[in-house]
Amino acid sequence: MDNIISVKNLSFSYGATEVISDISFDVEKGSFLALVGPNGAGKSTLIKVILGLEKKYSGQIEVLGSNLNKFSEWKKIGYLPQRVNVFNPLFPATVKEVVALGLLAGKHYPKKFNKTDKERVDSILSFLDISDLRERPIAELSGGEQQRVFLARALVSNPELLIMDEPSTALDPGTRGNFFKLIKKLNEEKNTTIIMITHDTAQVGEHADKLMYLDKSIIFYGKFSDFCHSNKMEEYFGHAAQHLICHQH
Repeated sequence: MDNIISVKNLSFSYGATEVISDISFDVEKGSFLALVGPNGAGKSTLIKVILGLEKKYSGQIEVLGSNLNKFSEWKKIGYLPQRVNVFNPLFPATVKEVVALGLLAGKHYPKKFNKTDKERVDSILSFLDISDLRERPIAELSGGEQQRVFLARALVSNPELLIMDEPSTALDPGTRGNFFKLIKKLNEEKNTTIIMITHDTAQVGEHADKLMYLDKSIIFYGKFSDFCHSNKMEEYFGHAAQHLICHQH
């Protein structure tokens, strides 16, 4: 199976503080990777480096078979950041307008929308079961509805890789469960590769193929079932905490 991301000996520091230390891993095409770990573990920093948002790293990164320094096909990557960091609730736009913004990265100047773009917006709204919201102002939607709209914006360009940073934080438990099922559907039906940063270790274990536990270095990388029986993780957490996480699963 082809690797959609390959990372070799990656380290990154803010000033004198090392945030990521000598990590190596591959993400296979079509897989669903949950990226978990404590606050300050370097999870969001790792994603920013992969997305080219942080430049001064050591090591090698390949994205879709190209060295990150030469990679230019960003329309093949969808990114769903933490919602609270990117959304102004007074933003005067409808759902269909917000989703259409996800097509701009693949357009040349002058950036105009056409009939095909409209069809792509309609198609992703239908897939995410929010077609009835297309004319609604986004500020009037619930948190769960807004999250689906931003997911639609990330997906409308039909990316090969979708990266999400704590997408379920603002959602209530019921909505969160539905959101995870939706992401799994996307992974299975569209073969979209998923990388999701999450604190919902137990819940995401029902859906993700792989789990990476990061705490500046990689503590564990493998199947969730193996995580539950890992001696290394038992040493890291203590038996009681490890049992609690896996019992919830």
